[in-house]
Amino acid sequence: MPFVRDILGRSDYAIISELIEPHSRVLDLGCGEGELLQWLAENKAVDGRGIEIDPPKVQRAIARGVSVYQSDIDQGLAGYPDDSFDYVILSQTLQETRRPLDVLRDMLRIARHAIVAFPNFGHWAVRLSLLTTGRSPRSRCFPFEWYNSPNIHFLTIRDFEALAREQRWIVERKMFLAGHRTRVVLANLTAEVAVYQVRK
Repeated sequence: MPFVRDILGRSDYAIISELIEPHSRVLDLGCGEGELLQWLAENKAVDGRGIEIDPPKVQRAIARGVSVYQSDIDQGLAGYPDDSFDYVILSQTLQETRRPLDVLRDMLRIARHAIVAFPNFGHWAVRLSLLTTGRSPRSRCFPFEWYNSPNIHFLTIRDFEALAREQRWIVERKMFLAGHRTRVVLANLTAEVAVYQVRK
């Protein structure tokens, strides 16, 4: 199981950076302070844009020279015509959206490829926590109490793959992370984070 390096302190960013082709048009949904977009612009010469709901994060992203605007991705991406981008990124934000299926469909409408990374609620530590404590699970990927968690939907790798089959999306690439190592065997049980590249 190969070791995955960090970019900006996150292994999923390292995987995402490998998937993005140089000089691509990229939209990052829930981009935070724009760190990944800045890295992609500097290292892969992408034409990057971002959407972020938190105004202070938007201001910090703009201060670092990233093109970001404040909006709620749950309100839709109707302002973008079809095929506006090569890639749309949604990294560890899918579980925080109110209408994840609508967001995913919009991503695949406006871009040739969607890259989705999410924490795997099927991980053994999450299962064990629920079994042994009888309380809402907490783990390294889910450190919040039930009442202050930003996570609304708790999906697993199997859930995402079932959705992709139902929607007839093509999974182009998938990688799984446990710490800094990729996991392939029994991914739904051993992976903490999943990264998928899909298209229609």
